[in-house]
Amino acid sequence: MFSYQQPDAAGHFGPYGGSFASETLTHALTELREAYARYQNDPEFLAEFHSELKHFVGRPSPVYHAARMSREMGGAQIYLKREDLNHTGAHKINNVIGQAMLARRMGKPRIIAETGAGQHGVATATICARYGLECVVYMGSEDVKRQSPNVYRMKLLGATVVPVDSGSRTLKDALNEAMRDWVAHVDDTFYIIGTVAGPHPYPMMVRDFQSVIGTECLEQMPAMLAEQKASTQQPDAVIACVGGGSNAMGIFHPYIPYEKTRLIGVEAAGEGLDSGKHSASLQRGSSGVLHGNRTFILQDENGQITETHSISAGLDYPGVGPEHAWLQEIGRAEYVGITDAEALAAFHYLCRTEGIIPALESSHAVAYAMKLAKTMPADQSILVNLSGRGDKDIGTVADLSGADVYDRPSMRGLGVKGGPAA
Repeated sequence: MFSYQQPDAAGHFGPYGGSFASETLTHALTELREAYARYQNDPEFLAEFHSELKHFVGRPSPVYHAARMSREMGGAQIYLKREDLNHTGAHKINNVIGQAMLARRMGKPRIIAETGAGQHGVATATICARYGLECVVYMGSEDVKRQSPNVYRMKLLGATVVPVDSGSRTLKDALNEAMRDWVAHVDDTFYIIGTVAGPHPYPMMVRDFQSVIGTECLEQMPAMLAEQKASTQQPDAVIACVGGGSNAMGIFHPYIPYEKTRLIGVEAAGEGLDSGKHSASLQRGSSGVLHGNRTFILQDENGQITETHSISAGLDYPGVGPEHAWLQEIGRAEYVGITDAEALAAFHYLCRTEGIIPALESSHAVAYAMKLAKTMPADQSILVNLSGRGDKDIGTVADLSGADVYDRPSMRGLGVKGGPAA
């Protein structure tokens, strides 16, 4: 099996990761590292964490065989890890519970967070309500408009939502403002970062809390594959969408030692990888420092962050978690792109074939699984991390597709019964 020990003591994944933060945050980060080191293997902490996942979140989330989709693709069997069935509707709650538990043990009564698609913000507001913590969520004003249902959910849960009007008014800018808040309130504030980015120990810590996804899959897949009389006990490929990359790292990390399982991250290709309107940091970016860590980022020749684009707010980010950059460099994971149009088609297709409304982020992973399945034999398998549900994206999809999309003759006959083709 593949030997893998990352990160090192300073938070480096090869040349990536580390901690590049202002001097004013040095004490806060040191305090956080020491607290996580104390509790990450503490039996009482872990017992509480897994109890919360079981009784509050509803874990383990099931693995579902998308049988009709698999038949229609005519190739590999496609399985979906149903993170969309978690309380709050996505994988984000896994990590938020762990960090909120740390915050309470560290005596931090005020929580701040950034959010793009709103799912991390909703998860943070949810756990703050449960634990009686003050909650402030920063969100780009563009994302506030396109994710209004989640904004209302956060407010219902008692959070203060702060729209950010600087820059591109999306996830990057929300994270910038959250960092500024943290600098100004380090004594009483805990910053819950929602992805596997940021200064050490965040990439490691978020990965560890999200690894429950892949750990469950390792236990669930042998029985699922035995039912299909597959020749292997684990999937031939594991696929997940990648923005910052927490859902992908959550399912990838436990599978890293399993060399026969391909790990495939799907970035937002937007209007095309060569269009300049995408969020594909690993495929079109270069090494640089962003939000406290060295990773692959989208930047110009002067090192300035370039504008990003994606149909999905959660993938609209100019960087990626440093561990993903390392996995790409060592060849253990591969990264591909799916366009807005392909993701939207996969969204409609999964709705109509399996009765599941996926998040637009997850739709990128579904779209690539549909492509890949056609190139594989029927006795092989693909496991897709369905990272969230698509309730939040209904408005975006309606605007892009037309609310009467399935009633228009022009949308019929595109290769899939009942709706658009992928």
